[in-house]
Amino acid sequence: MRERGSAAVAVLGPLAVALVLAVGMSGVGGWLRAQAEADAAADAAALAAAPVTFLPFGARGTPAEEAARFAAVNGGRLVWCVCPPNPTWDPRIVEVEVEREVEIWPLGTFVVKGHGRAEFVPSMLLEEETSQVSDVRSRPEGDS
Repeated sequence: MRERGSAAVAVLGPLAVALVLAVGMSGVGGWLRAQAEADAAADAAALAAAPVTFLPFGARGTPAEEAARFAAVNGGRLVWCVCPPNPTWDPRIVEVEVEREVEIWPLGTFVVKGHGRAEFVPSMLLEEETSQVSDVRSRPEGDS
């Protein structure tokens, strides 16, 4: 009895396994990339909102609106923002969550979430101003 085609099965089996693994790795890579982009969008949103909790600094709206704007510019959507206005000179921490959709073929569309935190210390504004004034005073006359 001849075993015709057994070589084809021996070759096609590992080829099919390799193909399934490649598709799976591609999906994992896409999800990891989307997760990193969601984290970056959340960090940008938190950094944008943090100083606006103290003063507008040219922002177009509230701290949450500024966070939403920066999340959108970075391809995400703001889910929540802990960023209440605070006119005191106390340090504050802004926290945000951003979500982003990722399509993983052949499984469909998934939502990944990123979290960001930013600290803003208003008194550092005074320290920066003070150091610039002292730098100007310490220069010899005639230097610019």
